[in-house]
Amino acid sequence: MIEDELGQFDKSINEFWNKFINTVSDTSCQMVGLRDAYKDSMKAFAEKLSVKLKEEDRMIEMFLEYQNQICRQNKLIQEKKDNLLKSVAEVKCKKQEIEVLAANIQALKEEYAKKKETISTANKAIEERLKRLQKSEDLYKSRLGLEIRKIYGDKLQFIFTNIDPKHPESPFVFSLHLNEARDYEVLDSSPHLECLAEFQENLRKTNNFSAFLANVRKAFMAMVYN
Repeated sequence: MIEDELGQFDKSINEFWNKFINTVSDTSCQMVGLRDAYKDSMKAFAEKLSVKLKEEDRMIEMFLEYQNQICRQNKLIQEKKDNLLKSVAEVKCKKQEIEVLAANIQALKEEYAKKKETISTANKAIEERLKRLQKSEDLYKSRLGLEIRKIYGDKLQFIFTNIDPKHPESPFVFSLHLNEARDYEVLDSSPHLECLAEFQENLRKTNNFSAFLANVRKAFMAMVYN
């Protein structure tokens, strides 16, 4: 009876041991499978991570290149902006210069117009004086033996005769013109008269040309008789 119980107990122990061994063996196999699956999973994850990191590196490189392009574009834009501002400033400066030049031209035109009008008025006055002198030529020639000639440079030459009784045809000459101040100016005389400057001054003060001519003739006559 005891032997049977011992046999039964021994059998139970063996069965338990076999089950334990089988269980441990199955667990080991499962652990090995899990380990291999984990390794494969980690390897796949590492590969995916590597691919992801490479993609991120490429994205960073692309971003940096794009950033560099933007910097270069901004630099070019700034240079173009600076050049444009410089051109605008030059255009404004040129415009101001043109405006100043136009104002100067307009001022010169106005000044020229005034001078032209002044010269025209002066020329008319000279022409009127010359006409009066030329109209008086016949009278002077018949009464005073005077001939008036217009010579180069809008000058008048006055030639007296009948001064020297011994040589009535001998000429006594002086020249006259109107200067820039529109005053009478005696240029020379032949023979030379020292008093011409005084006569000229009196003519400018009185504007009495007839008296001036009479005084010149008297001075020539006084020279002959002295």
